[in-house]
Amino acid sequence: MKMEIGGEMKAIKVDRLSEIRKLYRDNVIPSYARFDLALDHGERSYIYDVAGKRYLDLGGGIAVCALGHANPEIADALLEQSRKLLHVSNLYFTKPQAQLAEALVRLIGPGRCFFCNSGAEANEGLYKLARKFGHDAGRFEILTTDGSFHGRTLAGIAATGQEKVKKGFEPMVAGFRQVPFNDLDAMRAAITPQTAAILVEAIQGESGITAATPQYLLGLRKLCDERGLLLFLDEVQAGHFRTGSFHGWQRVLENVSGAENFLPDAISMAKSLGGGFPIGAFWVRDKFAEMLSAGTHATTFGGNPLGCAVALKVLEVIARDQLADNARELGRFMIDELQRLIRKFPGVLKEGRGFGLMIGLEFRADAPGFRGQEKAPALQVVERLHAAGVLTIPAGTSVIRLLPALNITRSEAMEGLHAIEQVVAQLA
Repeated sequence: MKMEIGGEMKAIKVDRLSEIRKLYRDNVIPSYARFDLALDHGERSYIYDVAGKRYLDLGGGIAVCALGHANPEIADALLEQSRKLLHVSNLYFTKPQAQLAEALVRLIGPGRCFFCNSGAEANEGLYKLARKFGHDAGRFEILTTDGSFHGRTLAGIAATGQEKVKKGFEPMVAGFRQVPFNDLDAMRAAITPQTAAILVEAIQGESGITAATPQYLLGLRKLCDERGLLLFLDEVQAGHFRTGSFHGWQRVLENVSGAENFLPDAISMAKSLGGGFPIGAFWVRDKFAEMLSAGTHATTFGGNPLGCAVALKVLEVIARDQLADNARELGRFMIDELQRLIRKFPGVLKEGRGFGLMIGLEFRADAPGFRGQEKAPALQVVERLHAAGVLTIPAGTSVIRLLPALNITRSEAMEGLHAIEQVVAQLA
């Protein structure tokens, strides 16, 4: 906005952030602790705030924007499908849903898919599958792990192994218990006559990028087979080629002896599945795929033609542009560079870990730069990186997550690593 004063045009800066912040304060339920940024538009791995500042997005909408921001092929797919059908009830067949299910089955193994709208909703489907499976024998319990995250529904927080998400919502939904992660003996000891299923993440994201060991996953499969339990994997964050394989469990078990025939009984998916368009799904192994028969599970918007058309386009681009390979190559490069920083700044950095473009960088909470601050180290680092023009995602108290677009370039990765190094040097 401009105003003419004394024959001169003087620009008056409009504080759009304050305007948006006020609209939120007056109209939006304050259930999120938001960073003080208002984002406006983006392109590939960059995103701009309302003041025009550019940020390199290494958070990807928390592992959602697989092809970056404003991808033209996603936009074209949306436009093309919107001119045909946006939505029809699941009382009818549509081709995009059938094609997407076929594509996912090919990437996982023999089974069938159910489509929904989010990761939490996909996990709800798994809980119902477990209840249906164990109903006649009085089995309903699902064992999960400490540090896990399975969504914000009432059942999701009961399944989640983090006390902070449960506070204020007690009593918890019955039928969920947590045991230590990567501890097969603890899982075995926790099984009771009421246990129907085990649910784990191959790579825990929210608690700081902690991977299951190959022996743990193989042991869980054997344990479930021995005890007649279902094995569920939550691949909402680690899935869709983020690790360089379609799902995180496939990367963890890559080239592991004895893993050739490993297959879970059901898998939940979402996040990158639609590249930013909301869509979730769960896959069920063929021997259990008819357990949720007509009338047992449903969702109004799940599997709508628009979402399925976009998800198909995302899969097409990832395959065509070899983005799984890109995730592996650049992920290896970024982790190697982070390891160099750890050696250079051992008083600030503790560990770098992950697979592909699912990377966690853990800081030492007692580093000099964190002293005297109320905020957790992870939040302090994320905010310092905002000032440097980089977006990352906090996890736990001392870990930042790097979950960039799968089509990030080497120069963009180097830009982000340089900013991280500058922040680490300041904290030292």
